[in-house]
Amino acid sequence: MPLAVYILGLGIFTQGTSEFMLSGLLPGMAADLGVSIPDAGLLISAFAVGMVVGAPLLAIATIRWPRRKALVALQGVFIAAHLVGALAPGYGVLMATRIVSALSYAGFWAVAVAAGVSLVPPGARSRAVAIIAGGLTLATIVGVPAGTVLSQLAGWRAVFWAVAALTAVSLVCSLFTIHDNAASPAQPSSAAAELRAMARPQLWLSYAITTFAFGAVIVTFSYLAPVLTDVTGLPEAWVPAELALFGLGGLIGMTIGGRTAQARPVGTLLVGLGTLVIASALLAVTAGNAIITTVLVFVLGVGGFVTNPALQSRAFTLAPGAPTLVGAVNTSAFNIGNTLAPMLGGMAISAGFGFASVAWVGAAIGATGLLAAAWAGYLQRRPQHAPRTEAPVPA
Repeated sequence: MPLAVYILGLGIFTQGTSEFMLSGLLPGMAADLGVSIPDAGLLISAFAVGMVVGAPLLAIATIRWPRRKALVALQGVFIAAHLVGALAPGYGVLMATRIVSALSYAGFWAVAVAAGVSLVPPGARSRAVAIIAGGLTLATIVGVPAGTVLSQLAGWRAVFWAVAALTAVSLVCSLFTIHDNAASPAQPSSAAAELRAMARPQLWLSYAITTFAFGAVIVTFSYLAPVLTDVTGLPEAWVPAELALFGLGGLIGMTIGGRTAQARPVGTLLVGLGTLVIASALLAVTAGNAIITTVLVFVLGVGGFVTNPALQSRAFTLAPGAPTLVGAVNTSAFNIGNTLAPMLGGMAISAGFGFASVAWVGAAIGATGLLAAAWAGYLQRRPQHAPRTEAPVPA
């Protein structure tokens, strides 16, 4: 696997840490900025919305740029936003930096995946995507807990400085390892041409599956801390370990998915979504048992991330003529799930069903995704009416 693929994963790790780190920083940020914790939580929602909007917009804006130039420029904007965020005098400025950070990060995701799949043969695309996306899983295992510890020692602003510094390291590595003659297409496509290449119903069904698959796991993950403390009865000090266990399961799932997604993309989706549905339903009814809950947290991580390489690489297979936009819209699909599913979970809690009800929401979303994946498998197996040309048999 080319070194550049791992460097792209490093970029996702540094920026992905910022995507999720606020969950451990909210109390300190709220106190320092003079706002309530729910208001501080809006900074997370703003980032997610920025990801949804930013991925296709930034992909279109940079579609004719050499990919190294785009990757470096987007990381530069991300670093600048975090430097301003670290110095932010108030809530409004910090909110603006989170939106700008999300826009640049979304653009980086889209270009990084497109660059990564262009650096490897078709048969290795799923592994390349797994390595790049694995940076985000590593962020949940290492980056987010480390950021929480750093904030406890030196304040939340120190975490913003650290993310900016690590992203600068990634930027320098990108300059030395990613070469445009390898990572960029010979003839850069136009936005209009890529949009035409995306006019396939199966592709948009794939995007729907992406939204359901990620939403099914993120709704439970978003409320995992109160589930563990209020329902399972674990001490608050155990929560970081449980989150790390979830991340470890995600890393294992991503590794497995990277090896199975290329040959059996729909099968990988069916297994992963089926695992999510079963694990979520079991968690909903056994959340009071600490041992079973701990096991299910790990299983949720595996099932939630084993689908990721298939969701990413299958989109490129369905629309090979849209190498930049297809990944950008898939990034938006992930973040639609990241935005809407926690809202549904919050509605269930507000309706009085308790924290464990979010697992039922996850099971329902996962079941919908499972049906969509089964439909995608049927469409894939359905005989095509167009004549097929048989390859010559080797002598």
